[in-house]
Amino acid sequence: MKKFKRVFLIVLDSLGVGALPDAADFGDEGSDTLSAVMSSPYCDIPTLTRMGLRNIDGSKLSPFIMPSASYGRAAELSRGKDTTIGHWEIAGVISKKSLPTYPDGFPDDIIAEFSRMTGRGVLCNRPASGTEVIKQYGEEHMRTGSLIVYTSADSVFQIAAHEDIVPPERLYEYCRAARKILSGENAVGRVIARPFAGKAPDFYRTPRRHDFSLTPPGLTMLDKLSVAGYDVIAVGKINDIFAGRGITDAIPTVSNKNGMEVTDGIAARDFRGLCFVNLVDFDMLYGHRNDTDGYAKALSEFDAWFAGFCERMKSGDLVIVTADHGCDPSTPSTDHSREYIPIIAAGEGAPRINLGTRCTYADIAASICENFGIENVYGTPFFGGEE
Repeated sequence: MKKFKRVFLIVLDSLGVGALPDAADFGDEGSDTLSAVMSSPYCDIPTLTRMGLRNIDGSKLSPFIMPSASYGRAAELSRGKDTTIGHWEIAGVISKKSLPTYPDGFPDDIIAEFSRMTGRGVLCNRPASGTEVIKQYGEEHMRTGSLIVYTSADSVFQIAAHEDIVPPERLYEYCRAARKILSGENAVGRVIARPFAGKAPDFYRTPRRHDFSLTPPGLTMLDKLSVAGYDVIAVGKINDIFAGRGITDAIPTVSNKNGMEVTDGIAARDFRGLCFVNLVDFDMLYGHRNDTDGYAKALSEFDAWFAGFCERMKSGDLVIVTADHGCDPSTPSTDHSREYIPIIAAGEGAPRINLGTRCTYADIAASICENFGIENVYGTPFFGGEE
């Protein structure tokens, strides 16, 4: 198979394609994000359908005859179902131990130390919806200056503050303080700044979110590529997820639309290496809010953009579309779901085959490493052979 000069790896955040065999251990038995989204009358994805998204092993959807790309699904070896662990495994790092979660809130000693370091009180300290928590505690926060600290089913320490009370840069300082506290057995995957604005009862989150992640516990394909002299361009929250490691250029985004526009701009550049994209709206705006129709509309918008992107691809380009976990909007839960992730791989000269069910998300990293002729981190390449 020919080698590709540029690889575009696009993560449709949370677009799982069916529950993993151990999903019941995580409370996610029966979850299937793609099937739920496809049930909406607003879902129109002819491009992904032609490429084989409906043909993936285990799919409950009617298949497309003779798909135009390689297609498959991958299981997660890591113990988790969150953004950090999912992206790390995509990049070749397997997390054998789950990151800590706090269904009853954070321990008193952590909250006391955080309050001491910031000089502010703490409100909430329990799992909560990001939109509901500012409705419930926003006015008290503005009156007292206390910070809204909350978590979820994921390994996250989230800090919400109104931009008029705590400017974003100050909020980021507080997050860095929390990141220092949350180490050892309390090393959560991400500390997340959640700035908001507006007046009660119409508070709203602003686009100045920022994630402060753990450093990956092992070498990733990003490390391998950048050391070998290849470009590693991060779009969206990719730079945050990997704590900037192995990345040569980072471009934050504020929405799916912005992420797609940025990706178009990068495609117009002359680079050699990887463009790693995360489109977070699927998860943040629709999966977590159980908005099936909104999810379907967003996926349809991506599909329409993707059709044009594929037409503009050059002969030395490969594009891989995948996800990092599930977030089924049709289930009672508003949390992530433990699911297989899709793999769609297309490019001039690339095979058009059923990739089957891969044993690990890390087969994506293995395939990218194999393409660029660098040492594999973990996993098995999708396809090999000589140019």
